Order: sequence, then structure tokens, then C-alpha cells
Amino acid sequence: MSTSILAALAIAAVATVVLPHVSNAATEPGAVLARMKEAEGGAAWDSLRSAHTRSKLAAAGLTGSMERWEDLRDGRLLERLQLGPLTGASGYDGSLLWSQDSSGQSHTEDEGDGRLGGLAEAFRRAHGYWYPERFPATFESLGSRADHGRHFDVVRVSPAGARPFELWIDSSSHLLDRIVEKRAIETRTTYLSDYRTVGSVRVPFHLRASNGETKYDQEETVDSVVFDEAVEASSFQVPPPPPPDFHFANGATSTRVPFELVNGHIFLDVMLGGGGPYHVICDTGGQNIVTPGVAKALGLVTQGALQGRGVGEKSEDVGLAKIHPLAVGDVTLDDQLFAVFPIDALARIEGVPIDGVIGYEVFKRFVVRVDYQNRALTLFTPGTEPPPGDGVVVPFTFNETHIEVEGKIDGLPGKFSIDTGSRASLDLLRPFAERHHLAEKLGAHLEGVTGWGVGGAARSLVGRAHTLELGGVAIDAPVAMISRNKGGAFSDSDLAGNVGAGVLSRFTITFDYGKKLVVLEKNARYGERDTYDRAGMWFNRADDGTFEIVDVPHGTPAAKAGLTAGDRILSVDGKAASELVLPELRLRLRTDAPGTAVQLRVRSHGKERDVTVVLAELV
Repeated sequence: MSTSILAALAIAAVATVVLPHVSNAATEPGAVLARMKEAEGGAAWDSLRSAHTRSKLAAAGLTGSMERWEDLRDGRLLERLQLGPLTGASGYDGSLLWSQDSSGQSHTEDEGDGRLGGLAEAFRRAHGYWYPERFPATFESLGSRADHGRHFDVVRVSPAGARPFELWIDSSSHLLDRIVEKRAIETRTTYLSDYRTVGSVRVPFHLRASNGETKYDQEETVDSVVFDEAVEASSFQVPPPPPPDFHFANGATSTRVPFELVNGHIFLDVMLGGGGPYHVICDTGGQNIVTPGVAKALGLVTQGALQGRGVGEKSEDVGLAKIHPLAVGDVTLDDQLFAVFPIDALARIEGVPIDGVIGYEVFKRFVVRVDYQNRALTLFTPGTEPPPGDGVVVPFTFNETHIEVEGKIDGLPGKFSIDTGSRASLDLLRPFAERHHLAEKLGAHLEGVTGWGVGGAARSLVGRAHTLELGGVAIDAPVAMISRNKGGAFSDSDLAGNVGAGVLSRFTITFDYGKKLVVLEKNARYGERDTYDRAGMWFNRADDGTFEIVDVPHGTPAAKAGLTAGDRILSVDGKAASELVLPELRLRLRTDAPGTAVQLRVRSHGKERDVTVVLAELV
């Protein structure tokens, strides 16, 4: 089942028992794969050129259909699906991997998890493990495994240029039983069953992908398989773009939209379904989202319960609905697919109302100029935007809906995502940081909550790097947060880091998704020294109007003042918490000079007391 189209559906691994591995000729990869091929049809596979499969789909409370064409000789692949309101396609033409969404817009999978996983899928669909002369790969026996009383011979396959995966082959029937693939932030297990004979070969007619949470399982039930049906080579190529589904008022070719910058997040006012305005975050890689409250106000009928994830480790259910129209400034977009997702709870963290998110769906249609200094976002019809001026042009690649650029952190090369949806300056992902021992190198000894998003809190070790380089631009002494989360988006093993508003707000940035480039123009903030919270605590707005402290790292000014998680801040310097604006207080505690004394009235275990927090530089 295509992972690029169903990216919202997360997959994970199965627990097993490893049996003692006795190496002999019968357990070597070549022998195991030869028995598997023989059990599934043997030499009859050698003469087959293509396969055309029609299936039923079921996932997350939605049902639909899939149609798939496979070139068994060279791995070219095309899948088209319909699942509730979700439609799309994905393909591989032998060179380019691409995906097409419900709007008909397509993009190529250039790098990272999307490309590695797509190439592995194309390899498997062509049974590349039986034909190393066609598809170069290396093979390793992982011995025998036992699961629920059954025994399996396990072979690790590493296709050239693709993600490795494991084949679990039933030791009795020699049929392929499951495929286990460790992706960037999860491990996916796909089970194959109900083998039937089609012509002279055997094919699984049921596939199930699971993360252990059965409500998020994906199931494919095959209706028919036809071999050697003629298919045009052009069918595998990237589809042409659809007609524009947007229009500007009064024949204009651009629109300028003011925004608020709150906690580093870009907030826009947009119109949805003819109503509003609604207050939404603008996130370069984010999908369209509205809260359940907005969906109810608009009378939307939602479908499904897909799995949604963010920087936290928890998952949330996501429904789908279409909204017509979406208006951003003076441009209107027709029939947009939105996820209905309970992000309104983030208002306690951000301190302002949140009605939804827009991002990737807007950025892919327009050339977008984000002017942080003047708090304005301008959307241009592609080809009508002004020349880039003296900005630095930085090419990027797509990893699903996210854009990634080549960069360096203190001389270490890696891929960095550009993310207007992040409040941080630089998040370094745990696998990359551990490979390069960055906690020690950056002096990152302060650990605590450093952010909050979909899935809950993000914990990090905080330090300061010497230099972050993005293309030809260098940013000195950025605060770097090394993620401690073991799940969620920041556990990606293929990415070095995520660049957010602390760095991006030093530029005016032009995003051109069609040409795959960003232009960075320095603004007045470019040379400012990056700062981090000088009080040393994370707090959110509580329902009673106070601020609830949720984390106080050891050794910080807040800890030295005796504050602990669970305390409530009633007032700051004599002003009631209910009269204070959360983002403004956070900014003050970050930018007021070290040595500044902040007077707090707090409630701990039902008793009130006065506390003095003396701000200090922590990184």
C-alpha cells in the first residue's frame, strides 16, 4: 500500500522471539529466497512482464479502492487510490518517485524517508530479491524467529539506494508472511496472507499493515490480478499539473496578507466556507487543519479517524472534510481537503486562539514571500513574482510535504528542514546528535520541556552551536535543542535538524515550491545574538487564568527560587496572571537582562507565597 499517499497512517513493529541461529546452507539467504520463490510459483515468475491489481481498501474507518500497475522487469510502479474523501496517486518511472494528492497537484520525492521508502516499495513490487541481476542488493540471514507458535526464516534485504527491510518467510510453507521496514520515525510491519493461484504463480490476496493499535490498521483485499496486460510507459510518469483551483480578486496576480508573529508562529486570518475570519498558523510543511469547533460551526461532515502525529510522542485521531472556499487575503481556493484535528487545546500553550493550520497546500500553489520584519506574507501567481534581488538562493528537496536544504552545524553536514511552524531556532534530531556526540560538543547539559505541539511536550537538551550554515548563509551562535523524544517527528533518523523561527525571522524568505528553491534576504535582525529562556521553566495558561508550571529543570533560576512543576503563577511583578499575555511574558523572560529580578506570587499545594526569580544566561 502506498506510503506517500497514506502518510498520515502510521505503522510500527511486531514483538518476537529470536531463536538460536545455526548457520548452514539451508538458512543462507540464497537458499531461503529460492525456497520462497519456488513456493510462490518458481520459474513461472521469470517470464512475467507486468501485473495489474484491483483491490478494496479499509483504513481508519474509511473504505475505498486501489488500482496498481507494476512493471516486473524494471520496477516502475503506479498506484491510484480512493479512500473516503481522500484520492490520489503515486508512482515511480524508473528515475523519479512522485505522489499526487486530492487536488491533482504532484510533487517528486527527492530525498529522505519518502524516497528511500518509495524505492524499497518499487523493489519489492518487482520481486527484486529474486532477481539481483536486475536489482542490485545485498542479503543477510537474520536466522530464525518465533512468533505465536510459528517459525520464520528472516532475511534482511538492502536494495541499492533504498531502505533496508526484513522478509519473514514461513519455515513450513516457505511463503512470505510479513515485511518489516524501519522508517525514519517508526517501524512498519505488513502481513501477507490468503495466497491464491493466478495462472501459474501464487499471490497474497490480503495485506494488513499495523502499528499495534488496531484502529489504525490498513487493509488491502485484492479483487483481481492480471499479468502481462499492456501498459503505456507514460502511465508511470509524473502527471501534468491540473488547472488552477484558485483565483485572485479583480484580476490581480498577487495578494499581501498581514500576519502576527506569536511565540515564533505565523498567524493569519483566513475565511473558511464563507465564514470567519479564523485564526490559523501558517506552516510550510503542514497540512490543512481545522479544529472540531470550527468544523461544527461550518456544518462539516467528517469521515474517518486517521492517525496524526507531531513533535510529541502521542497520536491523535484525524477526520477528513472538504471546505469551499478557503480565502487568504484576496485569493480564493476551491474545494480544499482539511483534516479535523483537536489542536485547539494548543491555545493554552500559545496563549492565543487557534482555529487551524494552513501551509503546504498554499505554498505548493504560489510563490510565497514571508517578510518577518514587516509581518507580511505575499502570495504570487508563479512567474509573476519580483526578481530575488540580493538574497541567497538555496535549493531544496522534498521529503513528503517537508522541504529540506543542505547545511552544516559546526562543520558537520546534514539535511535540515525549513519549518515556519516551529518556534525554536534549531532543533537537532536525536539520532543525528547521538551519532556525532553533539550534547558533549555543544555543552548541552540543561534538559527540559522546550516546546509543545501535536502529541504533547517536546523535551530537549539545550546548548549553543558555533555556526549553522544553510546554503551560502551562516548564522552565528544559534541556540540548539537536542531532542530527547524517542517518538514523533523529531526521532527521524535521516534528518540532522529542523530550522524554525528563531533563525528564519532574521530573513525575508521567498519560497518557490515549483522551482524547489528558497531565497534568503537578511533583515535588520540578522546579526542579533540568539537567546533562550532566562528563568528556566515552562508554563502554560491554566483554565482558571493562572499560569501552570509544568517543568523546572534542575539548577535554573526558577529551581533555585523553589518553584516546581504543578505550581501556579498568580501574578508577575504585582500584575495578575489573568491580565498578562502569555507570549509577551515568555518573551520578557527570554530577553530581559541577566540579573533582572522578577517577583512572582505563586500557589503551591493550596498555599500562596512570594518568590523572586533572578534571570540568568543558561546557554
